[in-house]
Amino acid sequence: MLTYILFVVGFVILLKGAELLVDGSTSIAKKLKVSNIVIGLTIVSFGTSLPELIINIFASLQGNSDIAIGNVLGSNIANILLILGVSSIIYPITAKKNTVIKEIPFSLLAVVVVGLMGNDFHIDGHHFSSITRIDGFVLIGFFIIFMYYVFGITKSSEDIIEKDEKKIQSIPKSLLFIFLGVLGLMFGGKWIVDGAVEIAEAFKISQSFIGLTIIAVGTSLPELATSAMAAFKKQSDIAIGNAIGSNIFNIFWILGMSAIINPLPFNSNLNFDVAMTIFASLLLFLIMYVGRKRVIDRWEGVLMVIIYIAYIVYLVMTK
Repeated sequence: MLTYILFVVGFVILLKGAELLVDGSTSIAKKLKVSNIVIGLTIVSFGTSLPELIINIFASLQGNSDIAIGNVLGSNIANILLILGVSSIIYPITAKKNTVIKEIPFSLLAVVVVGLMGNDFHIDGHHFSSITRIDGFVLIGFFIIFMYYVFGITKSSEDIIEKDEKKIQSIPKSLLFIFLGVLGLMFGGKWIVDGAVEIAEAFKISQSFIGLTIIAVGTSLPELATSAMAAFKKQSDIAIGNAIGSNIFNIFWILGMSAIINPLPFNSNLNFDVAMTIFASLLLFLIMYVGRKRVIDRWEGVLMVIIYIAYIVYLVMTK
């Protein structure tokens, strides 16, 4: 029973830890006169992906590869179908041309690359497959290319992230936030992984199911809150950029780091979820050209949420 309680409490501590770490780091960066756009593209972007990263680090260290891979795939599916779906229901989302022709295809490339890495046994004749450390370095290489692209468009953009003076704290308080944030991430992440393993064993369900559903949705809460609030404020770029950017971070950065820490055996049952992630990315790309160009209308958002619910129901019935 204690493990189950810590599993739930772990989510609260994990998310609060990420928030404290971002707030503390942002305050110090502003004190050091780092520009807002750089803070937004680095500290804040990494911060919303910290829950997935910490979960995957603990899962990798403990050899629970199904949780690590399931968490990433599940988060990516939730980011597109659930988060963008809900956000567009709040207010129709308009995407910039760059997002449609570069960033969405890049997120699609990410999952295709993982699908190929996870199924290389079909090519080399082995009886099993895994995302190896070399694969991890390849994924990190793609991530570096993506960050180069991001900073490239930043230099040519006049968009400035709005200042939030309330988040500027004193240096001692900022350091305290960072320290508490790191502690929260460590304890929260460990409790979630331990709880997920115990729940899977107790109810005789796969670890990948826990990773694809409960953990994936739980760790996607920062993205959901960010995109939903951005949609409410009619800031479409933030709403869709946050979700697509997170998908790219999840695969190239988080899965790459996880594989470098410990090679991840790839369960062939996850191929359906890889295919679902590819389908969600293709659906998003198609929606950009159906109806109003580069706009996710409310009815399309409803369709995306319905597809996500159907996917979860399918997992419940089959995993």
